[in-house]
Amino acid sequence: MYVIFKDQASVILTDRKDLTRAGEVLDWSEENLGQVLRSLEQNEGRSFLLRGDDSASMWRAFARRFKVIEAAGGIVKNDVGEYLLIYRNDTWDLPKGKIDPGETREEAAVREVREECGFSSLKLGSWVQNTYHIYEHKEKQILKVTYWYLMYSDQETLKPQLDEGITDLGWKSDSDMDAVFENTYPNIELLLSEQMQRGA
Repeated sequence: MYVIFKDQASVILTDRKDLTRAGEVLDWSEENLGQVLRSLEQNEGRSFLLRGDDSASMWRAFARRFKVIEAAGGIVKNDVGEYLLIYRNDTWDLPKGKIDPGETREEAAVREVREECGFSSLKLGSWVQNTYHIYEHKEKQILKVTYWYLMYSDQETLKPQLDEGITDLGWKSDSDMDAVFENTYPNIELLLSEQMQRGA
């Protein structure tokens, strides 16, 4: 299953016939895909669930319509179960960035977290999942795929990377998340909510 966001709109590509979510439910076809893409391009804010027989082939057909950029980032936890969040562009977010040529996804994730937060002590854990979101850049529709990894650190003295627009950062407990979720991106809220449910 693929959950793709554009602002507050979402598109779910799935081969599960039992899945129900808010929004319009459509069978997979080129015609219905075109309808979904037109809605996204016109920023109508509508959400869709597209159901077919093979979610991987649906994803390939969807992604072919965009310029795809790959990024990697970290869900950093400390020993008391708090999550490290950054405050960028007046929004709570997780540290991440584009994968440089020649880098592995893991290398890019660790580098970006170190650079954006000032970590000197950071342990890489396992891959968690991917997130997908669409945005416009220079009148082109970009589809960003971000690979997320668990990371661990108890470092207390951190430094936000100001030249990347990060003005604050901090460790947040589960009880802080309601306030965070009021001012974050839908894909980050989904990612953190699922991580909290796992309790890993």
